[in-house]
Amino acid sequence: MELLSQYGLFLAKIATIVVAIAVVATLIVNLTQRKRQRGELRITNLSEQYKEMQDDMSVALLDGPQQKLWHKAQKKKHKLEAKNAKANAKKGVTASGDKPKVWVLDFKGSMDAHEVTALREEVTAVLAVIKPQDQVVLRLESPGGVVHGYGLAASQLQRLRDKNIPLTIAVDKVAASGGYMMACVGNRIVSAPFAIIGSIGVVAQIPNFHRFLKNKDIDIELHTAGQYKRTLTLLGENTEEGRQKFREDLNETHHLFKDFVHQMRPQLDIDQVATGEHWYGQQALEKGLVDEIGTSDDLLLGLMEGHEVLNVRYLQRKKLMDRFTGSAAESADHLLMRWWQRGQKPMM
Repeated sequence: MELLSQYGLFLAKIATIVVAIAVVATLIVNLTQRKRQRGELRITNLSEQYKEMQDDMSVALLDGPQQKLWHKAQKKKHKLEAKNAKANAKKGVTASGDKPKVWVLDFKGSMDAHEVTALREEVTAVLAVIKPQDQVVLRLESPGGVVHGYGLAASQLQRLRDKNIPLTIAVDKVAASGGYMMACVGNRIVSAPFAIIGSIGVVAQIPNFHRFLKNKDIDIELHTAGQYKRTLTLLGENTEEGRQKFREDLNETHHLFKDFVHQMRPQLDIDQVATGEHWYGQQALEKGLVDEIGTSDDLLLGLMEGHEVLNVRYLQRKKLMDRFTGSAAESADHLLMRWWQRGQKPMM
């Protein structure tokens, strides 16, 4: 017994030391992350990436001796370019042949539209350096979600439009409901042929467990100050008056949604397209919901001929706990996305 007691005491000491080390490590990580909490902007030159891909493909088609000659010529070319750039920098001369820039942003929206945090930073960064000849392309993918989240996301894009900056929205997969609210802010919408477009409507559903709880002799008391502070409830008994007010609020939100879309795209027959239906790209083009059929890839490749194309991403550093909880939230969001897809469009 004495041996077991000593062994248990030893294990307790070891556990205490491990916990102490974990606490200290967590504190250090948190202090470090507080300094870096703001995140960082990452800019990728898509034009250079495409040029490198072209070069790789061209070299792959050459035989061994030709590849050596090509690499030698490229090395000589890069050396000369670096020398000229250094000489111009010493003279304070800027490159006169600078191409206008295309700033590419990405928004892959979730149900709660939390990606708007990064979008607002990216828009702010672009506004800080953009020139009159530049333009912005947003690659958008979203089935919509909460009204206030997508309302803010659309407002961030509105900042570009208010500055008269050409904004093109490229939709490869889906821009529906709140996603289309964002898309319609653009001066031009380019959609892939089978992308899902539209769904200009508002939906809300809420389960009610009142009868189940009543059968179990469980009472729920709900106290509010204000006649419509709570219209429908999960656990209490819903009234017809509450349902009517809930529908009125839903219709009012739909009315605001319609007005916003019509303001952005006045050529639309808003009553015809604001039925909550969605359409594929080609159908959406016929109804005026989009302006052109094509993929974001072809759009950007076409712009590379006369522009420097740069991708801007804001990366938020996640806290230690968020790294564990974030994956679970992302899985739940993917599940909601699949439910939406099964209910709103045919499987194929």
